[in-house]
Amino acid sequence: MRLGALVGLIFAAVAAVPVLAAPRAEHIGTYLWQDAGAGFGGLSGFDLADDGARFVVVSDRGAVFAGRLARGDDGAVTSVTITKRARLRGPGEALTGHKNIDAEGVALDPKGGFFVSFEQRARILHYAAPGAAADREIRPQVFAAYDNNFAFEALAIAQDGTLFTIPERPPGLGLPFPVFRVRGAVVDQPFTLPRIGGWAVSGADFGPDGRLYLLERGYWPLLGFMNRIRRVTLAGDRVVADEVILETQAGDFDNLEGMAVWRDARGAIRLTLVSDDNFSPLQKTELVDFRVTE
Repeated sequence: MRLGALVGLIFAAVAAVPVLAAPRAEHIGTYLWQDAGAGFGGLSGFDLADDGARFVVVSDRGAVFAGRLARGDDGAVTSVTITKRARLRGPGEALTGHKNIDAEGVALDPKGGFFVSFEQRARILHYAAPGAAADREIRPQVFAAYDNNFAFEALAIAQDGTLFTIPERPPGLGLPFPVFRVRGAVVDQPFTLPRIGGWAVSGADFGPDGRLYLLERGYWPLLGFMNRIRRVTLAGDRVVADEVILETQAGDFDNLEGMAVWRDARGAIRLTLVSDDNFSPLQKTELVDFRVTE
């Protein structure tokens, strides 16, 4: 066979192989969430029910809000209705002092309650409903090593009810992010996730596809916040894929800290994120919607 013919066959074979596009999160819309109610702001943890409408969100000053989102034809948020406002409580009393009220992550459980993870005093509390007293505290000895401002930003619950939490930063320079798993009374660390660059963890959620979605945050002085979303595929206790599906530029969005993953009526994976305005007039509370495309 002549060289020219051979080269032609090679190019034809390569062209016949389907090219799979890398997964990415496509921006659908941004909603500016304004609310004049007492205690609104500083939203740090966010989760949605399977319908993509009912939500629970917590603030880093110990508030919890529940309600419903309305969405347009494209699936982006168009309005928010808060149906419940309350303070987070301990087992029987209101939480007081910044070290006790710094809620950062929230995850709805299959029975209708929700879990909340905290910084400062690192722990996880469970609530049957907004305004109820905490009915369970998860604080194994290993959590005490994270009693600082870089503790459990991310909280996610898998489809089987297993709870996972991740600190904002690794416990030391050059170390990966530890991922803690809570199954009943047993808390262990089944795997870690590498820290890529100087990004910090700010949220996480398991999608209906069974994958773990990780929200990360960075900051450029004067320019603003930037975010990255990683999609992690697990096989048992092993990470078999870790893909970046979004990386924003500084200033594209505000300080995105909470993320919920859900599936729309057409079967597409959707991401809804909330920003923490730090109670600053220079910042905004945003609800930002993305659709994952393959």
